[in-house]
Amino acid sequence: MDEQALLGLNPNANADFRERALAYFEQLKVSQDAWQVCAEALAQRIYSDDHVKFFCFQVLEHQIKFKYAELTALQQQLIRETLITWIQAQMLNSQPEKTFIRNKAAQVFALVFVTEYLTKWPKFFFDILSVVGLNPRGVDLYLRILMAIDAEVVDRDIIHTPEEARRNTLLKDTMREQCIPNLVESWYQILQTYQHTNSELTCQCLEVIGAYVSWIDLTLIANDRFINMLLGHMSVEVLREEACDCLYEIVNKGMDPVDKTKLVESLCQVLQSAGFFSVNQEEDVDFLARFSKLVNGMGQSLIVSWTKLVKSGDMKSAQDTLQSIESKVPLMLQLLIHEDDDISSNIIGFCYEYLHILKQLVLLSDQQKTNVEAIMLAVMKKLTYDEEYNFENEGEDEAMFVEYRKQLKLLLDRLAQVSPELLLASIRRVFNGTLQNWQSSPFMEIEVAIRLLYMLGEAIPASHGAHFCGDVAKASALQDMMRTLVTSGVSAYNHTSVTLEFFETVVRYEKFFTVEPIHIPNVLMAFLDHRGLRNSSPKVRSRTAYLFSRFVKSLHKHMNAFVEDILSRIQDLLELSPPENGFQTLLSSDDQLFIYETAGVLIVNSDYPAERKSILMRNLLNPLMEKFKILLQKLVVEQDEERQTVLADCLNHAVGFASRTSKAFSNKQTVKQCGCSGVYLDCLQNFLPALSCPVQKETLRGGVRTFLHRMIICLEEEVLPFIPTASEHMLKDCEAKDLQEFIPLINQITAKFKAQVSPFLQQVFMPLLHAIFEVLVRPSEENDQSAALDKQMLRRSYFAFLQTVTGSGMSEVIANQGAENVERVLFTIIQGAVEYPDPIAQKTCFIILSKLVELWGGKDGLVGFADFVYKHIVPACFLAPLKPTFDLADAQTILALSECAVTMKTIYLKRGPECIQYLQQEYLPSLQVAPEIIQEFCQALQQPDAKVFKNYLKVFFQRAKP
Repeated sequence: MDEQALLGLNPNANADFRERALAYFEQLKVSQDAWQVCAEALAQRIYSDDHVKFFCFQVLEHQIKFKYAELTALQQQLIRETLITWIQAQMLNSQPEKTFIRNKAAQVFALVFVTEYLTKWPKFFFDILSVVGLNPRGVDLYLRILMAIDAEVVDRDIIHTPEEARRNTLLKDTMREQCIPNLVESWYQILQTYQHTNSELTCQCLEVIGAYVSWIDLTLIANDRFINMLLGHMSVEVLREEACDCLYEIVNKGMDPVDKTKLVESLCQVLQSAGFFSVNQEEDVDFLARFSKLVNGMGQSLIVSWTKLVKSGDMKSAQDTLQSIESKVPLMLQLLIHEDDDISSNIIGFCYEYLHILKQLVLLSDQQKTNVEAIMLAVMKKLTYDEEYNFENEGEDEAMFVEYRKQLKLLLDRLAQVSPELLLASIRRVFNGTLQNWQSSPFMEIEVAIRLLYMLGEAIPASHGAHFCGDVAKASALQDMMRTLVTSGVSAYNHTSVTLEFFETVVRYEKFFTVEPIHIPNVLMAFLDHRGLRNSSPKVRSRTAYLFSRFVKSLHKHMNAFVEDILSRIQDLLELSPPENGFQTLLSSDDQLFIYETAGVLIVNSDYPAERKSILMRNLLNPLMEKFKILLQKLVVEQDEERQTVLADCLNHAVGFASRTSKAFSNKQTVKQCGCSGVYLDCLQNFLPALSCPVQKETLRGGVRTFLHRMIICLEEEVLPFIPTASEHMLKDCEAKDLQEFIPLINQITAKFKAQVSPFLQQVFMPLLHAIFEVLVRPSEENDQSAALDKQMLRRSYFAFLQTVTGSGMSEVIANQGAENVERVLFTIIQGAVEYPDPIAQKTCFIILSKLVELWGGKDGLVGFADFVYKHIVPACFLAPLKPTFDLADAQTILALSECAVTMKTIYLKRGPECIQYLQQEYLPSLQVAPEIIQEFCQALQQPDAKVFKNYLKVFFQRAKP
């Protein structure tokens, strides 16, 4: 072997040596006999360096994985012998091999097993067992090999091909027939020998049993001698976690429901008599987490058995199983309430399924009701935050608690289904008790009390009194709690979690305020002062901005008396954050969007006359326009790139804010009716100059374009005078992306205003097309995927534009472009239909072609168009589907073919017998189509039902393609 190259295997080697080692490995992989050198090195222990030994195993692994079939029978035998010799040597070594080498060796054994066991090496396990006996090093390797085989053959997390899956099934079947009892016996011997002297081997063996029990005969393991030994391990500190996992796998195995109940019961009796059923809070949490998982497995297995027995009608056995389930509930509750969330989380599945059973019972016993109440109290207690929870900077622990809370919420929802009255009463008791003394209570208790009220909204449907009825005498419990929430003063509690929970709950139950609007002013003040939008926590301010907009939107009918007061109070929050002198605004620009939208909603939905609305809207937007002008002037002369970016972002925010206010308008309250057209036209006037700004084009164009989209919807035809100037600026020095984003704007105008924009479209049509063609023919690097994708998307946008023009009945826009330009456009459509392997664009092109044939293809159509139909459109309908890239198994391509059929059909409907004659006598014979197929094709085309021809065309091309 190349000793110099091997030096590079050492992790501390320099980059050159490592590079050389890598190249050497690649060289050995392709070499015919390099693996033999490695096999010999392993068998004869030539190298003592761990990294070289690992390297030799890697070369062998590659040989077995990818080139095993190329070896002769003798060479394959050599690999088998090498591996056995290597194991023998391990038992004589003074030092055991490093773990990473043992694991790699086990993987290589597993690969040979998968390849050889069914054919050349049926004695695989017996050969290994006869060598290792009960030697501890040998046993370690044997157990690692079994786990590696499990990973190759059984592991469900690994995706196997159908062929591998069949092979794995055959391997397991053969093992069950030939050697599983012997393997099980070897495991028993290993446990017996090492349970008191070598915990590492014992744990490894338990892991193997847990892995194999899912697919071997359970009676080999679930018997007195094994179970007693495993239960013995449960009392040994270093073994009990693995023993727990092993018992969990045994319990999880699919079985007859009556047998499963017996098995779980017998396990539980022994565990109970050994004292495991009284959970000690001081107990090691790692063990209790595993134990909790085991109890969860037992509980869920019993519930599966109960469900099967009920389904089969065996009510006697079902009753026994239910008793068995009920007897585990006290233990389940101890684990659920445990202060460690992992332990609690592991039992939630059993708890959830148990409640599901109770939900199905007609009457609950007193004990069952007590259980429901206990679960309820446990959930309420466990929802509580820890003192250490970091609200301002949430990390991994906090994220885990949030996930855990979601699980508890599912339990709460399930409790509501079992007994809504009980849940409502319990939460009401906790809520009222806590809020009476909120000033002296810790934040966790108050937060959870409000949280429970919040969760009730989803847990209990309205039919259970969770709605707010107008009759105060019969006011629901929920209404009482909401009244307490907003009058108790708890919104002043100084803790992020309580504040947020208060605002979330107020917004969730906004219907309460339509019943008792008297409380709206207090809640508005909470939103607007230091409790909400001016809170010291950025997190609270940000969330409140969103919640405030929701609150105002849903209750705008009750806001009329407060509109101007609110507008004046939020004035400072609407400041366009100046990028100079590091001034920090209270809200981020994203949060400000919600405040602008809220201001718009208040103005538009107020009872004021249009003149007043107009003045208020102008007061809201004028400062934005003023600031915009100043910042734009600064940007034009700014040299520093970083500063340019800051200014452009700020300008963009201004446009975004103005845009957001327009979301308040509706069909009932249009911009015109509210007298606000003038102010938005002024905005347009002020924002459009940004399009000709020489720097930061992408940012500024994006913002103004979005604003134009909104204004087309809001201002209707009043926006039209601005479109030509805007378009002219946007078409200057374009990139593919600019055009691709500009075209939807033109499409929107075309589809909305149709004939009204015909003169403008005729004017912009060729400049737009020239800009598109110029970008499409620009050379780009051969491997530049991003540029290729940009061009593909632009091409699609271009065809979408032509589709909009023709589909909106504006074909004269194309027809009036002069013969040469019309021809050029038509050829690009033919090209799109035939030449680019993009079925989405092809489909669009055929839609355009059939539309043009419909409009211009008749006897009095466009001059010369009939000629174009026969020379180019008919051939396109055949050439496109005959392309090798036209994949008839692809769904998008089938849609393109369907439009191709529509195009052919339209040509026939427009040109009649002349079209059939052309196909029969000229075109199809030129493609060497047999006369009987030509006849068949023309008959299908003449069928009145278009579907018949579509189906026929697919079959026609399936036959025609090589």
